[in-house]
Amino acid sequence: MEWVQVYDPLGVPWLSTAAAALPIVALFFTLGVWQRPAHQAALAGLAGALGVATLVYGMPARAACAAAAYGMAFGLFPIGWIVFNAVLLYNLAVATGTFDIVKSSVTRLSTDRRIQALLVAFSFGAFIEGAAGFGAPVAISAALMIGLGFAPLHAAGLSLIANTAPVAFGAIGTPILTLSAVTGLPVGRLSAMAGRQLPFISVIIPLWLIAAMSGRKGVREVWPAALVAGCSFALAQLFWSNFIGPELVDIVGGMVSLAATAGFCAFWKPAQREGHGTGAAGSGADAPLSRRRMIHGWMPWILLSFFVLIWGTAPVKAFLGRGPVFAPSFAVPWLDRIVYRDYPVESSPADRGRLADPEYKTRRAEAARFQFNWLSATGTGILFAVLASALYLRVRPRALLAVAAETFRGTRWALWTIALMLALGMVTRYGGTDATLGLAFTRTGFLYPFFAALLGWLGVALTGSDTSSNVLFGSLQKITAEQLGLNPVLIAASNSTGGVMGKMLAAQSIVVATAATGQSGREGKILRYVFWHSVVLAALMGIVVMLQAYVFPWMVP
Repeated sequence: MEWVQVYDPLGVPWLSTAAAALPIVALFFTLGVWQRPAHQAALAGLAGALGVATLVYGMPARAACAAAAYGMAFGLFPIGWIVFNAVLLYNLAVATGTFDIVKSSVTRLSTDRRIQALLVAFSFGAFIEGAAGFGAPVAISAALMIGLGFAPLHAAGLSLIANTAPVAFGAIGTPILTLSAVTGLPVGRLSAMAGRQLPFISVIIPLWLIAAMSGRKGVREVWPAALVAGCSFALAQLFWSNFIGPELVDIVGGMVSLAATAGFCAFWKPAQREGHGTGAAGSGADAPLSRRRMIHGWMPWILLSFFVLIWGTAPVKAFLGRGPVFAPSFAVPWLDRIVYRDYPVESSPADRGRLADPEYKTRRAEAARFQFNWLSATGTGILFAVLASALYLRVRPRALLAVAAETFRGTRWALWTIALMLALGMVTRYGGTDATLGLAFTRTGFLYPFFAALLGWLGVALTGSDTSSNVLFGSLQKITAEQLGLNPVLIAASNSTGGVMGKMLAAQSIVVATAATGQSGREGKILRYVFWHSVVLAALMGIVVMLQAYVFPWMVP
């Protein structure tokens, strides 16, 4: 049974928008106000999404259930697969004692926890975002910070805040490449535009991290290091995105920022050091640490960087993902090419009513195929890093299996929650409620450039992915820009750059952070910790887009 989405099922735009928002309200109310565990909140949101999609929007029940199953499968693979293996690598490093060397080497560079947050959450996290994306930087950075002695709430919250500025160019530029594919706009111009918006935020984020940790006093004490971290990343981001391309922006930027910050802190120290109070971060800092021993301790993370970088390159990914054996693909029953998006989300005014045309209809059918690319998946690259680390550290297979079993016990509820969150996202997408929420932003007229960034923010908050947000709203952004006489490159790019601020608020990201820091059941507390950071940063990006639209149009390529 084919079904064409309807974006105003109640005939009154504000009532339809309110109905579309009910599942999201249920999710965040259960999580943040009732403070229930994340899996219960996800169930409440999913139940609401299924009810609204079928009873209000008229989506066939079989298609709605198929969308939920599709989302659960995608949540477990590849997202859950990344989280599990990232935590497994960390647990292996702890079990073998090599993480003590990592802690000692970081504290030798700086015993100040604010500098450690800049190095780990911002600079190293940006590198991992560029190489892997999809939750890996939050999981890995948060786990590292826990090992360095950070409180679990701070480790999770700071990793989420830091994972913003790099997201639009994450996973080898996937969000920008996807945005170009869905809008038909040149990838070079979209990359350049994003690279002329995000550097403003890249400079701010390290200072924002310090303020979130230590307030104004902390910013006054370590602002030079924060500026070095942010400016070095921003300059690399600006140059690479404008003159080379989107694929390696974060990898290069993260490496430049890490080297610049580490080099600067080798000569500069804050006047007042801020430690952890437990001695965890500074333990062993005065013990002898040879270069050979330091390499030994960092080897699991060196191997991680190597494998995720290799796995992320297009030729390797294509080679590992070819054929039905290495990447079997399955059409989702009762969903694949059954749902159709309609005007104004996926077409121009001239195309209105053309769904009777078979050729046009085929192009507008929503595909729903689950690809089990078990070898080329980023999580598999991390698994290879785990196995290579076990060989290097001479860990016996039985001991490795014991660490894996303990990791599964510690992450099983988080994996289940991720599956439920993605199920909610897929029902929202295929049911059309996401488009109703998006269309509400398009009625803002002159202020649309500001709200275009917030629309991207909403998309990422709903789906947990800047790539998914670009698929969801990229075409809508382009069409609205053309109708309002705005530059479509500016507005489409703002969907991705505004979206990065929603990453920390996405339920999927919060669950990943809680899994990495052992805080399952405290998702509501982390949500409250990052909520206003996300909203204010999204508003700042909206202001940047407004200025580029009306005051500095020469900045648009």
